[in-house]
Amino acid sequence: MSARRYFGTDGVRGLVGQYPITPTFVMKLGYAAGKVLAAQGTKKVLIGKDTRISGYMLESALEAGFSAAGVDIGLLGPMPTPGIAYLTKTFRAEAGIVISASHNPYYDNGIKFFSQDGQKLPDSVELAIEAELDNDMGCVDSADLGKATRIDDAAGRYIEFCKGQFPSDLSLNGLKIVVDCAHGATYHIAPSVFKELGAEVIELAAKPNGTNINDGCGATSMAMISKAVVEHNADLGIALDGDGDRLMMVDHTGYVVDGDEVVFVIASHDITSGRMRGGVVGTLMSNMGLELALADLGVPFARSNVGDRYVMEMLKKNNWRLGAENSGHVINLNHTSTGDGIVAALNVLTAVCQNNKTLFELRQGMTKLPQILVNVRFSGDNDPLTTEPVGAAVHQVNETLAGRGRVLLRKSGTEPLIRVMVEGPELEEVTNLANKIADAVKLAC
Repeated sequence: MSARRYFGTDGVRGLVGQYPITPTFVMKLGYAAGKVLAAQGTKKVLIGKDTRISGYMLESALEAGFSAAGVDIGLLGPMPTPGIAYLTKTFRAEAGIVISASHNPYYDNGIKFFSQDGQKLPDSVELAIEAELDNDMGCVDSADLGKATRIDDAAGRYIEFCKGQFPSDLSLNGLKIVVDCAHGATYHIAPSVFKELGAEVIELAAKPNGTNINDGCGATSMAMISKAVVEHNADLGIALDGDGDRLMMVDHTGYVVDGDEVVFVIASHDITSGRMRGGVVGTLMSNMGLELALADLGVPFARSNVGDRYVMEMLKKNNWRLGAENSGHVINLNHTSTGDGIVAALNVLTAVCQNNKTLFELRQGMTKLPQILVNVRFSGDNDPLTTEPVGAAVHQVNETLAGRGRVLLRKSGTEPLIRVMVEGPELEEVTNLANKIADAVKLAC
């Protein structure tokens, strides 16, 4: 496969105002994507965004590019990424475009694409778009320009879809739930979903101003919601990220329940209710405790590369339905075509209600091994992972662990970071070992 220049594991992403996240490039990206998709028969695309201030600028640039390519555009406004995937299918659009940098700060942004089946574009299509970017931008005849319309009922449609993923004979009456929207795209959707299903909802971070997305809140900053759950004597907490495709939870004690534990709870309930099909896909970052707990239940487990697109690829390959990243991307193909934080939370709440157990009780079947992740920023001009000192440090750590744990080094697909992960039986030991490797990486950067 040809090397990618713009598309990472989650679309095209970067710092707003710096190439490639500039109005000029994004307009040309819209045109190039429009040309490629139009050649495949595409007549209409949907564009949605999260709450970053730059979303308005990039939305206009994409709209201009697609229009110049002769493709009609439906504008969804602020909308969670999984909502855009769903609406792409329900409106019979040939593609959906998301303007978001997910869990990153407001000054980052990005563009990612969904195909008409609500899943991420195949690699071949992304590479074709990159190839088209090498050509000059043109414009179809005036009579053939794409038309743009705003879809005013997008949020309501997605709210009803989410509610439909919760059993109709159940209610959330009597449950007090803290919902942290990360000042992101779920701010006007997630609280309504849980309220309309009967829960008492305490809202956090649901007042976006364009620059506060993911700022000390949401699925990447769990301290606030953990404290709020305990202070409000809530049954549990639900934390979403800026674009709503990640879920982290909190039980009534304030304990943070990550994606590994969420998928374990869902898988356990699916076995009990007879809905389990095949096994569970995790990633190279998934905790070994998940693998061991699923083995106790007789459920096969497989690891993909890091990134929800790779989880999806392995699910399709194995013909399985359930997969997750420990960072909170949970894919349940019994309900959705992509990772969906709200729907995953409803899957867990189904288990809570049907088993009449707390989240604290449901997660007890899995014990996580201590896992330390250290991020090391690098310039990208060199590859510290190939240097001899880093290789020697990894070898020494593997010898120390002697099969009792795992070491993983990888480059982030969304940020200029080297991620150093060490997992093993003792927290102090794995912390020291992870820092030892991280120090070697820093020296090599």
